[in-house]
Amino acid sequence: MFINSLKTGFLIFALIALFTFIGGMLGNENGALIGLLISGGVSFFSYWFSDKMVIKAYRAKEVDSTTNPRLYGIVKKLAMNANLPMPKVYIIPERQPNAFATGRNPKNAAVACTQGLLDLMNDNELAGVMAHELGHVKHRDILISTIAATFAGAIANISRFLPYASRGNNRNNRNSNAGLGILVALLGPIAASIIQMTISRRREFMADRAGAEISGNPLYLRNALEKLENYSQSIPMSNTGNPATAHMFIVNPFAGLRGLQNLFRTHPSTYDRIRELDKLAMEKGLLM
Repeated sequence: MFINSLKTGFLIFALIALFTFIGGMLGNENGALIGLLISGGVSFFSYWFSDKMVIKAYRAKEVDSTTNPRLYGIVKKLAMNANLPMPKVYIIPERQPNAFATGRNPKNAAVACTQGLLDLMNDNELAGVMAHELGHVKHRDILISTIAATFAGAIANISRFLPYASRGNNRNNRNSNAGLGILVALLGPIAASIIQMTISRRREFMADRAGAEISGNPLYLRNALEKLENYSQSIPMSNTGNPATAHMFIVNPFAGLRGLQNLFRTHPSTYDRIRELDKLAMEKGLLM
């Protein structure tokens, strides 16, 4: 808990410093102040509202024991197993099977899964996936991942406009700042990917292990991951999806990375995750 709180604070500080530096390079003292104000505003917004923004971006609809007793009942049982408050439960109208968790703390958490996940998984596999998401809640990964998604999106979007940010300056400054803007525009998306990769890879293994413990059987999640790997690549996410949120999902919803792009993948390979779950199942005597 303390480590994740420290990571959250460091991430916010680093990104505020990055925005301030970019602003200063493009517009001297005034630009630095603008960068500081923007990053401060994004930080405040991320802490209090980014979870709602992500839920809204994917058009997720909240369900309860009446509107979807299957999903709600599974999450309720898992939350009790994990000794967690009952989170809000959402369904995303997407054919691709996937799921994520969000919120600033366990008391304000939400878990969401796609309609495709509900259609594809049996109850045990669905429990494995939702237990993984509750593992993120229990480890307090959800705040840092949601803040990272907001900042990654901000970096990627702002970098597109930086080459045009200094049109009103004198010619020398305009040429210098335009060159810097182009450089940042090229490096911005890479920086966003590195942020996602750094936040995501290790915590996925930790959430897998926690999910196996919460659901009571590592094979539930193991079998679910096998299905997810196959179907997430063959069924694309719709246009509502934002790559800046890729690291929040149980598997990358924008899969298909090849070659050098694999260096910036937001998740460990599904093969490695399945292998670790198989080891855990063998330790419990569930596999020979």
